[in-house]
This record gives sequence, structure tokens and C-alpha cells, in this order.
Amino acid sequence: MARVRVGKWMKARAGMISFSQRTAWDTEESELGAAHRERLAAGLAVADLTASNPTRLGFAYPESWLSPLGEVGALDYEPVAMGALAAREAVCAYYASHGAVLEPGQVLLTTSTSEAYSYLFKLLCDPGDAVVVPGPSYPLFDFLADAEVVRIEPATLVYDHGWQLEMESLRRAITERTRAVVIVHPNNPTGHFTSRAQGQELAALCREHGLALVVDEVFLDYWFDGAVGAEDRESFAGRDLGVPVFVVSGASKVCALPQMKAAWIAVTGTQQAEALARLEVLADTYLSMNAPVQRGLPLWLTEREALQAQVRARVEGNLAEMDKLLARQELVSRLGVEGGWYAVLRLPAVATGEEVSRALLERGVWVHPGSFFGMDARGWLVVSLLGVPEEFRRGVGILLKYAAEMAG
Repeated sequence: MARVRVGKWMKARAGMISFSQRTAWDTEESELGAAHRERLAAGLAVADLTASNPTRLGFAYPESWLSPLGEVGALDYEPVAMGALAAREAVCAYYASHGAVLEPGQVLLTTSTSEAYSYLFKLLCDPGDAVVVPGPSYPLFDFLADAEVVRIEPATLVYDHGWQLEMESLRRAITERTRAVVIVHPNNPTGHFTSRAQGQELAALCREHGLALVVDEVFLDYWFDGAVGAEDRESFAGRDLGVPVFVVSGASKVCALPQMKAAWIAVTGTQQAEALARLEVLADTYLSMNAPVQRGLPLWLTEREALQAQVRARVEGNLAEMDKLLARQELVSRLGVEGGWYAVLRLPAVATGEEVSRALLERGVWVHPGSFFGMDARGWLVVSLLGVPEEFRRGVGILLKYAAEMAG
């Protein structure tokens, strides 16, 4: 996570053009980011507890997955705005495995989930409108909203025998300019699924205020056995909610292929026809999908389970190892997690998360402070469970040793 928003706006100098305020982010490197870069440049060891790129973490990818990219047909270009039919049929088959029935006409291909959000914000919002995003959540939403001149209105996720939506917080966040609610299922970084019951409550709130529901399901295939029931982890593409629902996902997590740049929007619920017609015009305006990746998507989705099994084994193994280390002490605890690739740690709130991250970096561990995801400044860290096991174990051990020193 290279970008940290600090709220300082850059100003145009006299005699120079003035750039759009929508891109007036502070792009200066943070002190924490600079310290990390300098440590790596010095060749010093770093146990990375933020690792999230599966292509660099030792997973075995089938060589056959590259074959569609070199086929002669990959040189043929057909400008289909919604995306190649075979690729959209493969997305429908993916959802069928989750019990959701979709037609190819309900699916729009995009190069990334970020692009999918840009389309949806254009579709649903005029400049100055707002979307509600419960947090903690992924900070990239702020940049995506700024780029579309849309406001993010935060709501609260509460932890009470597990994470859950705080419905009154959602209600308070809604104004006359609100156009949608965005949730992540399971959430990043909390790892909780939005249960069937909470999904119904959320839909009722959307119907009451005339809002669309945008659901990010990139981690849908990654759950912990026994932590969540099948009904509560079902895709929103198969839920009958009586509101416009836009499900966002992609190959980055589903197939552990972030480099292939293939994602999609699945449109369900009410007002599908108009939404899809408008999305098709948006997609036709950009035509960003490329032919080789669209040819590869059916193969990757069909054979995804073997690679997903590797990822699940890694994540489950690291979580179990971390729990063993946590059980030997009492200062640091782990919050409940149902799915995804991350875990949230609670530690003594005697320093800010960034101060803790800096101190751990000096000891050879790289970890995200919870404040990066909208948590309180003190007492929270977010750990990726995807790292190489030996490095992960070493990093958690150093983290717990530091926590003991800090408390002492």
C-alpha cells in the first residue's frame, strides 16, 4: 500500500496551469514508506507481514495457463463492449458454482476492480454525490471516489462477537446526495462476511432510501472452515434483495493472477436493463479489455480450484501458526476472522500504529498499522496471512517480542 492520504492539497503557483482538484493528492512519500524503501535498498532483512502478491510467494502455477496468450486467435480483435462472450460465460459458470444463476448479458468485463468502481461511480453518481462505505475497509476507495468527484461517507463496522455492520451508523451516513452503499464480502481487512440476515437489513435500508448496493467479492472463495456458515458466505449475485446490486470481482484474487488484469461487474436485482445499457456505453467508450486475457479467462476460472487450494493451505497454516505464538503470551490478541487473506491484531495502545510499524521495521518486520484501513491510530495492526511460512513465523515472533518490550 504505497499511498497514504494525509489531507494536504497541492496548490498551483503563479503563472502555471491549475490542475483538477480531484487529483490534488499529497504524493510525497511518507516517513514510514521512505524508511521501508531505505532498509530494502541497504540490503537489510525484512520479514514482510504485508505480502499480498501471490505471484511472488512461491505458489505453483500451471504452465498451461500461459497457452491462451500465445494462440493465433489472441491476435484477433473484436471490439465487444461487454467483453468476449466466452469469457462472460466462464464468469457465469463461476457464479453457478456458488449457486447464483446469471446470464452472460448480466456480466461486463473490466481490466480491474478499480476500473469497475470507476464505471459504477460514473453510472450511479453525479459530481458531488456520495457513497457510503463501512469501515475499517480498503483505503483505495478514497482515491477512486476523488477521481470521479464523488464523496465517501464513512459508516462503522463494530466488533461484538465478530465483525458486523452497525445499521444505525449506516442510516446516519445517508444524505439526500447518497446514491449507493459499498461493502466488501468478505471484508478487507476484517475478514468477515456480510451474513444473510444483515444483507436483508442492508437491502431494506437501500430500498427505503433508493440506493444501489455495490458488493466487492474478490475474496469470496477464501473462507475458514467452521468460521462461517454456507448461507452467510453466499454470493450477493444469488441473493434476492429487491434492489439494484452490482457485484465486483476479478482474476486478481479468484485466480491469484493480479498481473492478468481481468475483472467484472455482475448486475442483478432491480433496474438491470437500464443499468446494463448505460454500462455498455461506458465500456464502449473505453474498450479497455484486451483479447489475449479474455481468451485466457475461461481456462483460469475453470482450473482455479487447484491454485486456490494452495492459497487456502498457506493462509490457514499461517493463521494456525500465529495462533500458537499468540497463545504463549497475553499482550497481543487476534480478532475473529472468517475469510480473506488478512488478520487484525490488537496490542497495547501505548504508541500509534505508525510508531509501532516504524519500530518493528527497525527490527526487521514490515507490517501495516490499522490506521491505514481507517482504524484508531493506536492499538491495531493488520497482518497478511499470505506470506512464505518461515518468514511469516519469524516476523510474528519479532512482533510479539517487541510488544512485550513495549509493555514493559
